[in-house]
Amino acid sequence: MVYVFLADGFEEMEALAPVDIMLRAGIEVTTVGITGEYVTGSHGIVVRADTTEFAMNESVELIVLPGGGQGTANLGASQRVKDAIEYSKKNGVKMAAICAAPSVLGENGALVGKKAACFPFSAFTDKLNCAEYVSDGVCADGGVITARSAGHAASFGIELVRQLRGEEAAQGVYTEIYQNA
Repeated sequence: MVYVFLADGFEEMEALAPVDIMLRAGIEVTTVGITGEYVTGSHGIVVRADTTEFAMNESVELIVLPGGGQGTANLGASQRVKDAIEYSKKNGVKMAAICAAPSVLGENGALVGKKAACFPFSAFTDKLNCAEYVSDGVCADGGVITARSAGHAASFGIELVRQLRGEEAAQGVYTEIYQNA
């Protein structure tokens, strides 16, 4: 089970492309509306979240934080998101964030001693609190997957599949997406 947290102001591509890719790989994904059942993205697209309630338990393999300036601020202000990050740190649940959202992981101590990518503005990189900021499109380090920007949303989604289901599953979804490109 994967939880993708959505908060008003989220970047649509950074949330929905990885969700689509994980679903194509047969991964169970639940979108969680942190700011309500209907969540408005940064470009005005309204998404109905699967749920507004969630429970962190042994069935959760991964939590995902999409970026977007206001979305990231709303995720960072949510005690429920902070509690999910803390649970993940203590219980070995993988965590992922893209664009501005890795700053939320950093502010909550999830990136200490790791490499991480994020949107390259000091407002976000200064909050990573990690051993090394990398400018890679996607970075996986010790159960934490981060990505630089919306332009890397598909690669981010494929890496999430790789981390959860292995190389063969990642190659399968990559081929499905790009075979006619």
